[in-house]
Amino acid sequence: MKIKLTKGELKRQRDALKSYERYLPTLQLKKQQLQLEILHLNAALEDRRAKERSKVAQRQVWAGLLTDKGVSFGPWLKPKEAVRGVRNVAGVDLPVFERLLFDPAEYDLFLTPLWVDQAVDALREIVSLRKEIDVLDEAQVILRQELRITTQRVNLFEKVKIPEAEEAIRLIKIYIGDQMTNAVGRSKIAKRKIERVMEGAAV
Repeated sequence: MKIKLTKGELKRQRDALKSYERYLPTLQLKKQQLQLEILHLNAALEDRRAKERSKVAQRQVWAGLLTDKGVSFGPWLKPKEAVRGVRNVAGVDLPVFERLLFDPAEYDLFLTPLWVDQAVDALREIVSLRKEIDVLDEAQVILRQELRITTQRVNLFEKVKIPEAEEAIRLIKIYIGDQMTNAVGRSKIAKRKIERVMEGAAV
């Protein structure tokens, strides 16, 4: 690292060090918040996946009925809209699943088996859970990327920028101290020479 051994550079390095030391705690706090949010998301994902597995297992009870040739569930399970929100965590915008909107399942009440209503609701719940899991996964990816960048910045400040500034300040202070010592020494020598000259002139 090439630095100028001047008082101006000393001030610049001290200002930079203050800036790094002021900004570092903010980065460290952001890193902690991101790590905590990732843990919360992991728990939420595990919960939704367990619910999905449970719903799928419950569906197995009447899965045989789904093969009824007179009933086609496909169109009723296709959402017309996914409603999402956004929430901010440590300065990062994360997607939030709110709900899926479906068109009403329209069918002939006289010709369609009675269990179809319940089946449509149960299958739509599974579709919604899967969509929520997708959104949670998406938020997880965003958070992990932001955590990676924030961790790199924390490391840059802790392991590079702050030590570099501290070392530059140390070197400049040593150099300026040496210069001042040398200046004092030269001043004393000059004073003695002047005194000798004055003594000689007085004779």
